[in-house]
Amino acid sequence: MVSREHKKASAALHEKLQLLRSITNSHALNKTSIVVDASKYIQELKQKVERLNQDIANAQTSSDQNTLPMVTVETLKKGLLINVFSKKSCPGLLVSILEAFEELGLNILEARVSCTDTFSLQAIGGENEAIDEDVVKQALLLAIRNWSESTEQE
Repeated sequence: MVSREHKKASAALHEKLQLLRSITNSHALNKTSIVVDASKYIQELKQKVERLNQDIANAQTSSDQNTLPMVTVETLKKGLLINVFSKKSCPGLLVSILEAFEELGLNILEARVSCTDTFSLQAIGGENEAIDEDVVKQALLLAIRNWSESTEQE
């Protein structure tokens, strides 16, 4: 006969496994597979954090990058999350970025932009498109470089 405490503990464990399964978007049904999927999910998150830390370190060590906006592009389940940030106002940069999106054929689903004292763009795009995040990042960096060169000439 199974004790009431054992049933409670088993139910609590089952509930926690289901929560873990939903958080990690696992389709696994048994306990071991759910834990394996969670472990893979944690590794993916660690890699994303390392990549973002590396981008930040690169931006801080490069004197060129300190004057140019920082760009990050992250693959989401459906589309891309695109961030462009500069500590200073960047007149005309938004147009260059939008032209880069258009050249890539990237559909922007949602965007937030601030161009007052700083420049900040956060966009979600490419829901049904298979566009690589590195391609988008390189296109944006090129657009920013071209914008920077054109503003220096003025």
